[in-house]
Amino acid sequence: MSNAQITMYGAEWCGDCRRSKKFLDENKVAYNYIDVEADESAAEKVIEINGGMRSIPVIIFPDGSHLTEPSDPSVEREVRVFSDPINEGAR
Repeated sequence: MSNAQITMYGAEWCGDCRRSKKFLDENKVAYNYIDVEADESAAEKVIEINGGMRSIPVIIFPDGSHLTEPSDPSVEREVRVFSDPINEGAR
């Protein structure tokens, strides 16, 4: 699997964030990681995306859709949509 333009908002202390990072790394998915502890504007973005909640990780996909606190199978489904040339434009 490979994909660019995926962004993950997380924090090093967050177990779910570490798990999602590990999943993306092990599956060779390209992504931008933004630490909400180091970037206050990123923390505000997470709150905006989640309707007032600071739940992380938040993974944003190229079409603007996102998953909050996702399971690995949920992330895998979304990554496959964006990395499969047949599905490009299907969203």
